[in-house]
Amino acid sequence: MSTSFKNVTPSGPGGTATLLIVLSFTGFLLLTQSLFVVPSGQVAVVTTLGKVTPKSRRAGLNIKIPFVQSVYPFDIKTQVQPEKFETLTKDLQVIKATATVKYAVKPEKAPKIFRTIANRNSDIYQKIVYPSLLKALKSVFSQYELETIATDFNVISEKVAEAVAKELQSFDLVDVQSLDLTGLEIAEEYRAAIEQKQIAGQQLLRAKTEVEIAEQEALRYETLNRSLDDQVLFKLFLDKWDGSTQVVPSLPGSEGGSPPVIVGGRR
Repeated sequence: MSTSFKNVTPSGPGGTATLLIVLSFTGFLLLTQSLFVVPSGQVAVVTTLGKVTPKSRRAGLNIKIPFVQSVYPFDIKTQVQPEKFETLTKDLQVIKATATVKYAVKPEKAPKIFRTIANRNSDIYQKIVYPSLLKALKSVFSQYELETIATDFNVISEKVAEAVAKELQSFDLVDVQSLDLTGLEIAEEYRAAIEQKQIAGQQLLRAKTEVEIAEQEALRYETLNRSLDDQVLFKLFLDKWDGSTQVVPSLPGSEGGSPPVIVGGRR
């Protein structure tokens, strides 16, 4: 019994054309799978069989190994994230406000972020920025009483921004560009009490200022009176005398004081 085998190798013009088409399609498929474009404002993390390559790919045309390497985009543009929060003050009062943080992923740190913390853009804020923000808010506000926070809110906001930046610097994964605190909310009864205290303080300061001004005026007049001796007064009189006044003060320096001189009249 004999078995015959057919030759499946393409022969003739039709078979050659089919082979060329298959090879062209395969080459085109490999080419499209090898090239990828990273948009402006992003970097790409490349993995090789699941292992993260240490260098991120920058914006532009890039090459990867087809079916072996995978690409994961990361946004490096500035992100703006508002976050409402509430925390306790030093005197255990509850305050509420909104923290708006502007941050951006460091391009060269995208592979490390992907490997250790987050493999999606949406996870970066929740897993990196938010914990540091919350820690800084609680740490700073717990150092101040409610009245101080209400009166120096802008100064304390700067301290919170510094604390967040310092906390995130320890991770060295993102850059905090700014942090703004707005919309401070406190209990109405405490707000009214603080406003009354501020008004009373302003009134006290105004009263102290008026007293100081009065004391300075009194001291000025006292100094002036001491400096106006008889000779000075006599000179001032002569400088202002119009010649028609009949009574001239006594001459300074005369023993016992001389009587006033009557000009054009009798004593």
